[in-house]
Amino acid sequence: MMYTVRVRTTQNVVIDYPLAGLGDRIAAFLIDSLILIAYAVLCSVAFDQLAIHTDWINTLIVSIPYLLYHLLFEIFMNGQSPGKRQRKIKVVRLDGTSPTIGNYLLRWFFRLIEVTLLQGALAMVSIASSKKGQRLGDLVAGTTVVKLAKEEEVTADSVFTLVDETYAPTFANVVNLSDRDIEMIQQALQVNRETGNMKPVMLLIDKLKTLFGIDADLPPIKLLYTVVKDFTMLTAGK
Repeated sequence: MMYTVRVRTTQNVVIDYPLAGLGDRIAAFLIDSLILIAYAVLCSVAFDQLAIHTDWINTLIVSIPYLLYHLLFEIFMNGQSPGKRQRKIKVVRLDGTSPTIGNYLLRWFFRLIEVTLLQGALAMVSIASSKKGQRLGDLVAGTTVVKLAKEEEVTADSVFTLVDETYAPTFANVVNLSDRDIEMIQQALQVNRETGNMKPVMLLIDKLKTLFGIDADLPPIKLLYTVVKDFTMLTAGK
């Protein structure tokens, strides 16, 4: 059975994400490594062009970004490096909350041992053998890496763009929703399509009923689709 991690988003929506596979993590590592190699090459060219030949300065300029690359990107990019973002994976805590700076520091410190000193062999063995896909740094920090659901850029203007002009909206008060609200609904519907998870759908329906009085004798999925369709129709041209 595939292990999943239950993540609570900033919009208080709970989504179950599968663990990132070893292949995705290796691919992300290779992408990040290529970026670092490209940076080192550019520095070398710049040193030659500027006639900077002081070894300790050259070493600092190249090595400091190399050492801090993953730590800084994961802190400031919400658990992702450029490689992880390209592969749509990210670091999360096992309890589903966002990692703290302390968690990232622990992962980074043990990365220096696992990846830099041991060439990544220990990390790959640990990830492959761990039920929760954890390398040693993850075990110490209480984190793992999950595969994000495929996210498409969805806005109110790009959903149901071919609404029939004769269509009569069901819920007039959906105009009180924001574009971000509609995007959240679309994401919940997408998670349901891809994983069968109904929890985000039901949570949003509860909020629609409580905050906006939107209620009807409709199946949950159809209700949310109707809300988005109504919003698109009622706000067209605004």
